[in-house]
Amino acid sequence: MAAWARWCYRHGLVVLLIWVGGLVGLGFTASAVGTDYANVFTLPDTDSTSANDLMLKAFPERAGDVDSVVWRTDEGSVRDADVRARIEPALAEIARMDGVGEVAGPYAGARGAAQISEDGRIAYAQVTFARQAAEIDKALIEDVIDTAQGAERAGLQVELGGQAIAYIQEPPTGTAELVGIVAAAIVLFVAFGSLFAMLLPIVVAIAGVGSGLLGTMLLSQVTDMPDLGPLLGSLIGLGVGIDYALFIVTRHRRGILRGADPEDSAATALNTSGRAVLFAGGTVCVALAGMLVTNLPFLNGVVVATSLTVVLSVLAAITLLPALLGLLGRRVLSRRQRARLAAAGPEPAEASGLAARWASYVQRRPRSIAAGALAVMAVLALPVLSLRLGATDQGNHQDTTTTRQAYDLLAEGFGPGFNGPLQVVVDGVAPESLITGIRQTEGVAQVAAAPPVNGITVIQVVPATSPQSEETDRLIDRLRDDVVPRAGVEAHVGGVTAVFKDFASVTGERLPLFVATIIALGFLLLMVAFRSLVVPLTAAVMNLIAAAASFGVLVAIFQWGWGTELLGIGKEGPIAAFLPVIMLSLLFGLSMDYQVFLVSRMHEEWVHTKDNARAVRVGLAETSRVINCAALIMICVFGAFVLSGDMEGAMAGVGLAAAVALDAFVLRTALVPAAMHLLGKANWWLPAGLDKRLPHLAVEPSEEPAARGPATGTPGTGTPGTGTPGTGTPVTGESASGTGEPPSGTGESASGTGESASETGEPASGAGESASVITAASSCPAGSP
Repeated sequence: MAAWARWCYRHGLVVLLIWVGGLVGLGFTASAVGTDYANVFTLPDTDSTSANDLMLKAFPERAGDVDSVVWRTDEGSVRDADVRARIEPALAEIARMDGVGEVAGPYAGARGAAQISEDGRIAYAQVTFARQAAEIDKALIEDVIDTAQGAERAGLQVELGGQAIAYIQEPPTGTAELVGIVAAAIVLFVAFGSLFAMLLPIVVAIAGVGSGLLGTMLLSQVTDMPDLGPLLGSLIGLGVGIDYALFIVTRHRRGILRGADPEDSAATALNTSGRAVLFAGGTVCVALAGMLVTNLPFLNGVVVATSLTVVLSVLAAITLLPALLGLLGRRVLSRRQRARLAAAGPEPAEASGLAARWASYVQRRPRSIAAGALAVMAVLALPVLSLRLGATDQGNHQDTTTTRQAYDLLAEGFGPGFNGPLQVVVDGVAPESLITGIRQTEGVAQVAAAPPVNGITVIQVVPATSPQSEETDRLIDRLRDDVVPRAGVEAHVGGVTAVFKDFASVTGERLPLFVATIIALGFLLLMVAFRSLVVPLTAAVMNLIAAAASFGVLVAIFQWGWGTELLGIGKEGPIAAFLPVIMLSLLFGLSMDYQVFLVSRMHEEWVHTKDNARAVRVGLAETSRVINCAALIMICVFGAFVLSGDMEGAMAGVGLAAAVALDAFVLRTALVPAAMHLLGKANWWLPAGLDKRLPHLAVEPSEEPAARGPATGTPGTGTPGTGTPGTGTPVTGESASGTGEPPSGTGESASGTGESASETGEPASGAGESASVITAASSCPAGSP
């Protein structure tokens, strides 16, 4: 890794040109090929899938997207001549537009009469496009909207709904990403105090996410890729891309401040924090791949998009970043830091300040802190008990949008279930007993049976309740469990509402297997890295606590509606059915990152001192700032996705922002270290037989002496590099708590020499396999080292 870092450092311009050329090439190819995103909600072995298969048999050549033009008159009736004189020319003009297949209005015979409400004040027309919504030219959609709404006058309201119309309402692509980047840049500038250092993580993250999104666009041509895939890919890619670069840049800056040559410092940073980034990126991809065990085809594209973006973000961090470090040299430091380094020489690296004081406080009061942290998480997790999975629709849009107003007008004129009709699909001719039974079923508002087509009969059923209502779910169950079996025919209940209900049911059934899979994978990885059974068990419990609390926040905001108006995200409704799987995957991966960053430093200290209290205190003091800094950046990036214009994207952004905040600021900063103080030496227990059989995994090797700067200090001064090589003598100096205790609070490797534990006579259990990811050299600077 160090040799690779040196090559990239010395050939910075070449590496930069390769990345720029690659991005330009990907961009040109993606623009030429285009995208083919497909929201395929296929659910094998479900009733709604069987209904859809029969519908395809009856109507093998489906038309394009069907949208609605809805109007309401405040006085009189929509049948009045003055209303028709404004609406009919507009509908005729829309029908003549290139790309519009058909316009079915309410003024054409008996079929049209059904498109006028009973009170005569609301009517609608169906606009059938020649293509599906994602393929329609936006200029055409804008013409349709302008033409329809041009018929408005005082007392006549015209609104439009449908998937194609919804696309026009979405903010410009990249708005959320841009806001997240700006917020992250502010955090980085405050942390580093240097413009160049601030720009490095941003540039690296943009390169990783940009290449990931362009690659996703190309992959959409060969695999079913939901349009949510690139959104989630950019969300997680920006977060991890900036954070991973932050860890490496912080280590590099610290190395220079300690007197190392910039090239040596970059090589050391890549050989230590760079290896940690590889491990962390791998854990995120493993967690994302865990979604595949749910066997939900819709999620396969999400796994591909997010994993590809994470991989390319890691690649940018270990290639493009050292190249940029080589081009910048010492300018990665602020002018003040460079002047101070030239005047006063290398600086010591002891942990001090608020982080050290907090670590000491946690050591003194572990019970009260653990109890307080648990109480906070328990209160936030309470709403999760009422979690209801489902799907969002245009009824959840902001009330200022035309799609939401069209939705509400249709519900007002034709009943709340009109926006989510069901289809009972019969293989053959539907018997009258089935139609009568459906009509008499509680919760049914309207029933209309169409003549058989290709041997298939479709019965349109309009529920009396909205698509997101629990009563509608119960109606679907009654039709499937009671009405259809009594009729004695092969029939299936389908429609968008039924599909989403089945999706939620399947997700709920497979969620335990998914959770067990990712928890087991995390347990095994941490057990190998830290040679312990208790540490991975603690991490598993903490991950579950963080998940429960973050979903509690989601339920309170999006399902109960607490703060939806403040956030400007529309009307409350059920939580998107696919969100638990996606959020748990991402949360697991990010939590693993923070757990490794925190506990690896504790493990290194434990290997060399066998003092659990000191190991926990020093580990917390030396890593909490960088974890909190990284988490703050993640929160900015995730929180910005409230502006994505997509309800599911907003849910994912808020949920992940809440999860990261709780994980970093409550769990890793308070509950985990408090619990480890209470558990004592049991934290590091591993049966001897198991220890011999487990492979050894060094997440991050010890730093080389060359990267430490001059070893000229004398013991007791707190100057880095004062240990005696080869003897295992700990570094002396001020402890993390500021009490003057002897070893390693200075941020040095516990031996003070860069020697591995196995060379110091330490026990084999974990010796030489130190998994330190972030030492004090990675503490997030607050304007100064």
